[in-house]
This record gives sequence, C-alpha cells and structure tokens, in this order.
Amino acid sequence: MRETQFRNKITWFSFAFSLLVIWVHSYNAVLYLGDTSLAVDLVSRVERGLGEGVGQIAVPGFFMISGYLFYRNCTWDKIASKLKRRVRSVLVPYIVWNFLYYLGYVIASRLPWLGQVVGKGVIPFNLLAAVDAIIHYTYNYVFWYLFQLVLLILLAPVLYPVLRMKGSRVVLFAFLWVCVALDIRLPYVNADALIYYSTGAVLSMETVWRERVEAPVHSYLLGSLMAGASILVYWMGLRKIWIPCFVVCRLLGAASVWLLIPGESLPEARPYMHANFFLYATHFAQVRLINKVGARFFTGSPAVALGLYVLMPFLVLGITWPVGKMLQKSMPSVWGMLNGGR
Repeated sequence: MRETQFRNKITWFSFAFSLLVIWVHSYNAVLYLGDTSLAVDLVSRVERGLGEGVGQIAVPGFFMISGYLFYRNCTWDKIASKLKRRVRSVLVPYIVWNFLYYLGYVIASRLPWLGQVVGKGVIPFNLLAAVDAIIHYTYNYVFWYLFQLVLLILLAPVLYPVLRMKGSRVVLFAFLWVCVALDIRLPYVNADALIYYSTGAVLSMETVWRERVEAPVHSYLLGSLMAGASILVYWMGLRKIWIPCFVVCRLLGAASVWLLIPGESLPEARPYMHANFFLYATHFAQVRLINKVGARFFTGSPAVALGLYVLMPFLVLGITWPVGKMLQKSMPSVWGMLNGGR
C-alpha cells in the first residue's frame, strides 16, 4: 500500500486498540452487583468476554506496531534519530502524565468527597513521592505498557543486531518462550512484551513478511486461519491454564485482524483518532470515576452496569476529544507534549 495508506491504517488500528483497552479496564459487575448477586454472573460473562477475550489483543497489538515502526527501514545510522524521536513521543509524555496523575491524586485525596472515591488516604506530597510516582507509574497503572515500551526502545542497540541475524533471532525467541513457559522473570522487561515487540520488528525486517503486512488488499484466507488458530489456542490455554497459549493467542489475534482489514478500504482517519495517546493516557481515571459515581446511584442495577460498560469507550471519547481539541487550539505545544507529538 502507499505510505499514506499504511500510516492511515496504523492510526485506525492504534485508535481501535485504545478503545479495546478501555473495555479491558471498565469491568464493573461486582462493583454494581456485589459478588453474590444472581445477575452478576451474566453481566460478568459479557464484560469479561469483551475485556479478557477480544480486548486482550490491544496491548500486544500496540507492542507489535511499535516494534514494526521502529525497525522499519532501520539501519545503524538511523537508530540515534529514531531514539531521539521516541524521547518526544514516548518518554516525555510518560514523565508528564505520571506526574499529572500523582498531582491529581494528591489533590483529590485532600478533598472530602473525592478522597472517599479515590480510597487511598492522604497521598504524601514531596519530592521522593513524586519521583517514585514518575518512575514507577504508581498512580497511573495503565502506563506499565509505556514503561515497558521505554525499556524496549532503549534496548535498540542490542536488539537490532540480534534480530537482524536469523541464528541469533532464533536463540532470542527460544529463550523468551522458555521464560514465558516457566514463568521466569527477566529484570525489568516482561518476556511476553519482548516477544510481541520483537515479532513486529522481525516482520518489518523480512521483505516477504513486510510485503504481506503492507499489502493494500486483504488476506482473508491467511487472516481467517490465524483468527481460527487464535481462538483454538485460547481455548487450549483455558483448559490447561498454560500462559504460552495466551501469548500465542494474542499474537495471532492482533495479526489476523490486521490481515483481514485492507488498508485501501479504510477511509481517512478522523481527527479524534489521532488523539489516541491522549485517550489512552486519560481513560483510566475517567473509567474509575464514572463507575464509582454510577455505583453510588445505581447499585444493584445490572442494566446500568452492563450499559455503562458497553458504552464506556464512547463516553470516555466523548469527554476526552472536546478537551483535546480545546488544548490543541489554545495550547498547541502543551497538546503536542500530552499527545506524544501526534
């Protein structure tokens, strides 16, 4: 596909994955219905089906896209410039948002009604607490993904030569799959995150796979086979509770959706789709607030619980985009920083 079509498809998928992430974090059945209600089982099944089923391809999809884009057309000479661009698009927003979340929790914890909603007591306001919040995403749990991504990006001088050569690539993937299977924890970096990211990188390095990924038309046969295999492996994972099955499922699931949707058929991405980083960064606080406030007024209502869950990505988008558009117009430099320069 043409470069414009490829970039447009990336925007569409990044936006769609952001919406799926909101479903992952919107589970509210027990909050509204308690853990003994007869209705909680049905509501929970629907919500977990979306969040823990379909939604689980979102973050692996983000990692695969990030790895693909970083190593696409990558050479030793380009690594420094690629790292520099990621400082603006990943590292700076990571620091800023973690500090903003910390500050928000500090303020909310000191306001009587909001303090009860937050439920963390009075958050200390000092330099050490701020630094810890920034580095360890203490009050912004969903940024574990960005923390991993920052580390994976910094590994570029090591990963690039390893992934370029087939022999060292095989050794790396074999090692990572063993770590996943035996639940061996690597220092700082998650083995499964490294698998997703490196898979995207390899797809961009191998000409035959890159042509398939960037083909302008769909690939129904391969995409359908991969989707079917993803479902089968997921079912096997549930029966055996074997983590590698879920990792394979997420890899195949994200890849199958990409292959099934042709880039040339996608209309031009709407402006709000380019604000997917801002959406991802702000959704968690909004989801928690909406669910907790709703539960205070509609406790015991399965209809409200399920309705809010289904509508949550669109409610959050409806709140986020007007704010983002206002920032974009009034404070473009601030907007660029909060949205990672997108």
